[in-house]
Amino acid sequence: MLGQTGRRLGRDTAARLSLFRGLVSSLIEHERITTTVHKAKEAKKVADRMIDLALQNDVQARRKASRLLTDPAVVRRLFGTVAPRYQKGRGGYTRIVRLGRRRGDAAEMALLELIQ
Repeated sequence: MLGQTGRRLGRDTAARLSLFRGLVSSLIEHERITTTVHKAKEAKKVADRMIDLALQNDVQARRKASRLLTDPAVVRRLFGTVAPRYQKGRGGYTRIVRLGRRRGDAAEMALLELIQ
């Protein structure tokens, strides 16, 4: 699922994988999340791959998605609600909207959302 390329985000592999699990699960559950731009760019790649996987809609795809998304309710929502919306599309399931800088540390913030 997660290849060798991409930002490390100041984390080791296990922490980075856990970060993406949380971000993508929240994105599928709430359909929009607010995070930093760098995290949003990396989570977008993973979320788009998950939706591509869900479009296959077979047992193997469900098992692969379950490896990253550990909550069964999120997997059901991905396959039952989110993926059917994109049946005729080819990629571009998410969008990043920049929100400006965070007040505390001036980190660039972004809204990552599923496109309707």
